[in-house]
Amino acid sequence: MGQDYYAVLELNRSAKDADIKKAYRKLALKYHPLKNKDPWAPGKFKQLAEAYDVLSDRK
Repeated sequence: MGQDYYAVLELNRSAKDADIKKAYRKLALKYHPLKNKDPWAPGKFKQLAEAYDVLSDRK
């Protein structure tokens, strides 16, 4: 089963484009590897980026 990108971005499925962008930016700042020194931060950041790419893709 695939990953729930809405859950990764801590959103519900009715989120609009602006909500997706806002959630991504907030979480990206929190988990960016240069700001967050936890060993799992780079992996979390990659998950966030993938979720944003998928959910913001208009195709």
